[in-house]
Amino acid sequence: MARHYNTEEVVDILMRSDSEDLPSSPAENASDSGDDTEDSSFHSDQLESSSDLSSGDESEEEMHGEAPEWTSKNGKIWSPSSTATLCYVPAAIGHIAGPTHYAVARISDPLSNFRLFLTDEIMHHIVEMTNLHGRRTISDWRDLDNDELLAYVGLLILAGVYRSKHEATTSLWSEKTGRSIFRAAMSQKRFSHITSALRFDDKLSRPRRHTDKLAPFHEVWDMWTHRLMMLFSPDRDLTVDEQLVPFKARCSFRQYIPKKPAKYGIKVWATCDAKTSYAWRLHVYTGRAAGERAEVNQGMRVVLQMTEGLQGHVATCDNFFTSFALAEELLKRQIALVGTIRQNEPEISPVLRQTKGRAIYSSTFAFTVRHTLVSYIPRWGWNVLLLSTKHRRPEVSDGEKRKPVIIDDYNQCKGGVDNLDKVVGTYSCRRRTNRWPMAVFHNMIDVSLYNAFVLWTSVDRSWLQQTPHRRWLYIEEVGESMIKPHITKREHLPRSSAAAELVTAVQYGAAAGPSGLTHPKGRKRCELCCDYMRRVGNSCSKCGRFTCRAHSKFICSHCST
Repeated sequence: MARHYNTEEVVDILMRSDSEDLPSSPAENASDSGDDTEDSSFHSDQLESSSDLSSGDESEEEMHGEAPEWTSKNGKIWSPSSTATLCYVPAAIGHIAGPTHYAVARISDPLSNFRLFLTDEIMHHIVEMTNLHGRRTISDWRDLDNDELLAYVGLLILAGVYRSKHEATTSLWSEKTGRSIFRAAMSQKRFSHITSALRFDDKLSRPRRHTDKLAPFHEVWDMWTHRLMMLFSPDRDLTVDEQLVPFKARCSFRQYIPKKPAKYGIKVWATCDAKTSYAWRLHVYTGRAAGERAEVNQGMRVVLQMTEGLQGHVATCDNFFTSFALAEELLKRQIALVGTIRQNEPEISPVLRQTKGRAIYSSTFAFTVRHTLVSYIPRWGWNVLLLSTKHRRPEVSDGEKRKPVIIDDYNQCKGGVDNLDKVVGTYSCRRRTNRWPMAVFHNMIDVSLYNAFVLWTSVDRSWLQQTPHRRWLYIEEVGESMIKPHITKREHLPRSSAAAELVTAVQYGAAAGPSGLTHPKGRKRCELCCDYMRRVGNSCSKCGRFTCRAHSKFICSHCST
């Protein structure tokens, strides 16, 4: 039976409840805020000790007095004040950001820098698998060696430098529309044979690996991704996002992402250094196996996997990955999180979702002991929600739009993977193919070239520093350096006169020694031309002056003596 209260009893109950919600004294209120000393905040924030949990519980109890609109759907209590929020003290990252000592000790020129990624082990494996498949399928197959495979990769790189990734192979080898270096390296028929026979595993052993969707490329992928982490140490800010390798042909794990420029392709989870866009860790997403249920909390699993082994860093990601549970788990690993968050998350309080009646460029903050949520109004009727465990104060920038500092930091670090996609696509070596391992292999070369460029400019900061297109020059030098060893061993000259002259010049330079052929860094005007707008990259082997083709003569090593 329900009990009925009289008026005096109701007043007495309300007065007792109000007195219990308020702190008994200012001293008790200050002691519960968690800001007594630096030592207590450091241990509670970094080591996740039992005292941290107890202080967190006390602070949560303190926030029970907030209005109902500050309580989320799942019962999480937020506060509009940051008095009970602990200060953020980042942990030491444990390494020096930039190229590792292992990489610096092995870098001497652009080619040696690139070969740190495309190692001899990877090349030997590809040569062995390609020769195995070529003998089975091509009647007049001639075995491939390392120098020829390097020349093949070098031609792919030069095709990307010359913006010819979608140009037909016949056009590249044409005497009218092509370039002489392609005909000097190998014939079009040989290039087509290598392309059709290029393999990365033994096809007959795949039935034993039928559960592995990445089996045709898995061994090469593991060897390569291991090198990415070995050669570079990321800075404190990281970006975790998805990369889409364009591919429209048949593939069991092809993805459709309408917001990406390519829309169809192979999804690759990526962790990049936010400052340089160096691809530090990559993982191909092959989808779920047949019969399995859809994965729950996939974004959380991906971020934890892509940041494994790190500490003291700040991970930046979008609302596909960000969640309150992810922030809690990263804090246990001493990693902070900054990211946009979806409004339907159960931890979001109602006051942060509403936009009606709020002024444009206004911000509403909500705090817990170690988390900060901000709701920003960039235009009428629209708000942006961000969650951060790095920022613990309601700080707003002084700009015209009065953006919160959380949004400014997010905008600076969110584009690490997107910038990688942009720079990789600028000089991409991708060719049209119906085999997804080839598409992944082309992307592997593109990412290796950019990562190698980051290493090279970090080691030699003064290299062509004033040249705006120095990445173009770097890739061109890598491609030409990979082709020259194979041109040196070529027995028959090509039919094209320009290609034959190039082969003769390279072979003469190899016979004359290191001083016989000059490889200048950059391009200069021909010193014998009246046309001062023409720039050339070749110089005389005797006097060192830059000369164009019209003022150059090629002689064999026999006549030079």
